[in-house]
Amino acid sequence: MKLLFDFFPIILFFLGYYQAGFLIENTVIGHWINPDKPEFINATIIATAIAIVASFAQVGYSWLKTRHVEKMHLFSLALISVLGGITIMLGNPAFVQWKPTVLNWLFAGVFFASFFIGEKTLVERAMGKQIELPDEIWKRLNIGWVVFFLLSGAANLYVAFYYQLGADEQSRMDTWVNFKVFGLMGMTIIFVILQALYLARHIHEDEQTNSKE
Repeated sequence: MKLLFDFFPIILFFLGYYQAGFLIENTVIGHWINPDKPEFINATIIATAIAIVASFAQVGYSWLKTRHVEKMHLFSLALISVLGGITIMLGNPAFVQWKPTVLNWLFAGVFFASFFIGEKTLVERAMGKQIELPDEIWKRLNIGWVVFFLLSGAANLYVAFYYQLGADEQSRMDTWVNFKVFGLMGMTIIFVILQALYLARHIHEDEQTNSKE
């Protein structure tokens, strides 16, 4: 459920992009859209506006329910508001396409910086109260997150600006929107599963060591 909540704005972006035609024809949104612009541009503008509203709702809901907001959601809200706002004003999808890369590389930097700031890595700070592991394992997990965020950002950049260069703009935008949801979400799910398996192995090994003692 938490994963779905984290991806809530992205899912609505996807739905807004592919249902843009319906929204233009059947809602007041149609009065705000320039019909002379290409369909994929208008679809991107609508989807981006929906994602911005969804991000505000996500942060607001978290605050009302727990009086706490995750930094990831705040960073995401700031980026989608700035880069998405520029996309809406200029009608240029490139700015919102940069958002996943900037966010992922920002997190990579934060996780990497935690090696040098404070006594614990960011992963250990987040999970250390629930699990006891050797320092070396925590460091490996933290490195794993750094690499994951770097690769995710690079993959988004490649799909957005370098993949299918010979295709028309509509097809390339469709491909990126699909990757943004299924590709990045799939990469995250796979990585979390691999991390869980890695953790389970070392937790089991730690329990065996303690039982022998």
